[in-house]
Amino acid sequence: MKVILLGATGMIGQGVLRQCLEDPRVEEVVSLGRTASGTQHAKLRDVVVKDLFALEGVEKELSGFDACLYCLGVSSGGMTEQAYEKVTFQLTLHVAKTLLPLNPAMTLIYISGASTDASEKGRVMWARVKGKTENALARMPFKAVYNFRPGYIQPLDGIVSRTGSYRIMYAVMGPLYPLWRALFPGVVTNTRLLATAMLNAALQGAPKGVLETRDINALAARA
Repeated sequence: MKVILLGATGMIGQGVLRQCLEDPRVEEVVSLGRTASGTQHAKLRDVVVKDLFALEGVEKELSGFDACLYCLGVSSGGMTEQAYEKVTFQLTLHVAKTLLPLNPAMTLIYISGASTDASEKGRVMWARVKGKTENALARMPFKAVYNFRPGYIQPLDGIVSRTGSYRIMYAVMGPLYPLWRALFPGVVTNTRLLATAMLNAALQGAPKGVLETRDINALAARA
């Protein structure tokens, strides 16, 4: 399988990139982003563009892939709905619309979030925008589209969040992660399980289009 990964420098993306490079089922990974992934590997190729809304110059490098693992995202904290929608909805759809004609048999997997609002009408801004994004992607004629809605994600393998407040939370919660996972399997996962589930969905499919944390963990356990 050949994979395009967006968001490789983020916490989730780091985990997905690591799993792609370790998994023998993955033949090639292209990290598409505004900066290089910072990782060197025989499987990996960085495609760096200053503006992800302007992909015309790199389209030839984005053809012939089996899956897009879309892990790019920002926190809505301090953002207006207009600004958040530009990054979360408009950019995601622009990338998807660019990749689709180049890879008509592609599976697209989008990292959304727990409590996303599929009705697009709720009071929580980020949840409405994420729901709008999920719905728009689901209508696109990819081979398959899977929207992942993880809850709490524990970073493993030395992965560190770039957000200061999150780093503090993970430092506090980390030692308790095995307990939280045992007590709340429906809301707790980790970067390794999430990445494995994404690859399994891309290669083997998933039972439904929207996967919550419990579904993600079950999919990761699939042989």
